[in-house]
Amino acid sequence: MHFGSFTGLKILSGRGPGIKIRISSVGVVATDLRSEFVSQGINQTLHRVYLQVDTSVNILTPFDNIEKEISNQVLLMENVILGEIPSTYYNLEGLNNGDELEVIE
Repeated sequence: MHFGSFTGLKILSGRGPGIKIRISSVGVVATDLRSEFVSQGINQTLHRVYLQVDTSVNILTPFDNIEKEISNQVLLMENVILGEIPSTYYNLEGLNNGDELEVIE
């Protein structure tokens, strides 16, 4: 790191005599497996398994302590589950309770 970088002025960044500094990072990671089922038609279901990674990282420098929270979700597995094809199918979305029987009859 150069001495000009400590001034905060962009024009002096990277200029001046070199200064050796040590930077240490300390962090904590928490993970969680998540599962999701999504309908994919009348006889298919899409199953996904995710790994949720949440981390808190502290960067320790002689002049500052920087703390960052980082979250990311990684897809581990995706699978289509096939079911039996039904002999009949009724799409009853959008109907009020009690109206279903009138549509079927």
